[in-house]
Amino acid sequence: MTLRVAVIGAGVVGVATAYELAAAGHEVTVFERRASVAGEGSFANSGVLAPALVETRLAHAALHVGLTARFSQAGWLWQRWRTRRPAADPGKTLAALRRLALASRRRLLHLTRQLQLDYEQTPGLLLLLRGERELKAARHQWPELEALDMGAALVDAERARQLEPSLHGATALAGALHLPQDGVGNARQFTHLLKAHAQKLGARFVFDTEVKAVRGGVDPELQLATGEAPSVDRIVVCAGAQARRLLLPLGLKLPLAAVHACSVTAPVRHLDGLPDQGPKAAIIDERNGITISRLGQRVRVSSRGHLGADRGAVPANARLKPLYRALEEWFPAAAITREAQHWQGIRPTLPDGLPVVGPAGPAGLWLNLGHGEHGWTLACASAQVVRAQIEGDTAAAALADELALGGGDLACLRLDRWP
Repeated sequence: MTLRVAVIGAGVVGVATAYELAAAGHEVTVFERRASVAGEGSFANSGVLAPALVETRLAHAALHVGLTARFSQAGWLWQRWRTRRPAADPGKTLAALRRLALASRRRLLHLTRQLQLDYEQTPGLLLLLRGERELKAARHQWPELEALDMGAALVDAERARQLEPSLHGATALAGALHLPQDGVGNARQFTHLLKAHAQKLGARFVFDTEVKAVRGGVDPELQLATGEAPSVDRIVVCAGAQARRLLLPLGLKLPLAAVHACSVTAPVRHLDGLPDQGPKAAIIDERNGITISRLGQRVRVSSRGHLGADRGAVPANARLKPLYRALEEWFPAAAITREAQHWQGIRPTLPDGLPVVGPAGPAGLWLNLGHGEHGWTLACASAQVVRAQIEGDTAAAALADELALGGGDLACLRLDRWP
């Protein structure tokens, strides 16, 4: 049965959802308040695609908390501590999330080959371990990574510098985790290309249009800022930072927090007769929570999340200084920093760091949001899950089996995790 589906939000998650629904033969309309796809959190993120690190880094995710946020977000921070402490036993849920990430990578690679998507991408990731503290933690986590059978290796500093020859020799390095099957890709380019293919399948994209309200039920409704109320059979909310405003009137009090991230993107410096001095793929400075990625002829330096009251698309200088410092420490003179572009975006995040993927409770309404820093990593499989659920329980169960997600595990990725 062909359904009329409205998708709210055109980031990488929303566009992937629209593509999967359109490919299944449904009539899809995407509503986006910005003028283009990938205009917010997908615009200039790190680009890291790291299924191998989803579980490990989620369990120990670093988050900078501003002084004001310690008071204004005290309830959210308490929930974060409660859901992430060892006694909460997140292993089963996080293992399901990693399987979702691995399935998403398979789908991403399939779409890239099938649709011949030509976007900037490079395999390989190094998690740099500056000192004994980081090295000890990596050794503790090593058995889990080794069990994934993804070619991960715990290497010494000499081998790390062979893998990334431009790493500055004067910067202290105890070792690294090498993840050859993870890597980096340009999420914004991918989103634009996938949007074009979704349009070829009949999907409509309506830009500069804000959705003011949604309502579930047998005949779900959405109301646009223009006053229009398009007729639809299903609604999928992929609205990121705007989702909380839409869901509160429905009694859905998801504790989504606006976690800010920023990046610096600059051209790689080329000197005649010499190889460039930038990274070959992607590195993560584990101690400082900073990622340095190679995207074509540019290098991008990205920060860890910051819970605070920042506003706008331009980060404060205090947020940028650590990024420039990390670039200078690891790849001095690698980039033309006078031509750097600065960006700041929001990663809507739940306290436990897990997304909400599934039916929202009210009939006709689905959610695919709250992916935090892992939206690019999880987008393609999250879209598959929502498409399968919308098409019926049998299809959803079959996809859950394919992803090795049992009923209990799948429920951990759905709304019933939060009251």
